[in-house]
Amino acid sequence: MAGGRPEVYAVWLGPIPFREAYRIQRLVFDTLVQWKKFRLEEIVPSPPQVLFLCEHVPPVITLGKNAQASHVCLPERLLRRKGFEVIQTDRGGDVTYHGPGQLVGYPILDLSQFREDLHWYLRSLEEVIIRVVGEYGIRAERLAGATGVWINPHQPRYARKICAMGIRMSRWVCMHGFALNVNTALHHFSYIIPCGIADKGVTSLAWETGRHIPLAEVRHHVLRHFATVLDCTLTERTYEEVLPQIERARTRITEAALLQQEG
Repeated sequence: MAGGRPEVYAVWLGPIPFREAYRIQRLVFDTLVQWKKFRLEEIVPSPPQVLFLCEHVPPVITLGKNAQASHVCLPERLLRRKGFEVIQTDRGGDVTYHGPGQLVGYPILDLSQFREDLHWYLRSLEEVIIRVVGEYGIRAERLAGATGVWINPHQPRYARKICAMGIRMSRWVCMHGFALNVNTALHHFSYIIPCGIADKGVTSLAWETGRHIPLAEVRHHVLRHFATVLDCTLTERTYEEVLPQIERARTRITEAALLQQEG
């Protein structure tokens, strides 16, 4: 903790396949969960908490734990022929799409160092994105019962989602996160019923503003608002800089857990 504020590393993974990003998420997530499982807070310092940002290439359709197969509108073989991956995931929620032009955020956080409140956390992520979208003169809002960020959510004919969210949590450690449509190819969403919501559309920053938005620019806004809303100290690092810290933490956790079990 830096002056009482949780410390989080911000790591840009760049364009990356979904499975590789998931592997990296799990590395950090599992380390934090094991640290808490064995109650090593007084023996081993907290493993790093990380906000991973990336862009998924190739495009992928992911199915959450509550996904219905009928919400994927094309046979999997046709999707793969079009260059899409189709992957079952362990996050909450239904079906969603990730692909080029979309900024995906995976905060791997120990909410015990923030606030042990799932509702607070999801509303905080929404607030981050609402503020980011506001940087472009767009009014974004929440929609009760439909986690994510919306434009005109209360006007049925015009409601459209600009950011989807879904997480997994164990021992107050969270993974997965949000997907903000920046320059996303919106026609790709026609292959699914996004988040299982058939009567509302999807949109992007590019569509709403009528221009291409540099992903690096949006990334900057996300980092600034994330640090403010979640009241944390955010430090940019490369994955190569963070990985050794994670590996050292894993080693210390394993050693301390063995000693704990032997004792």
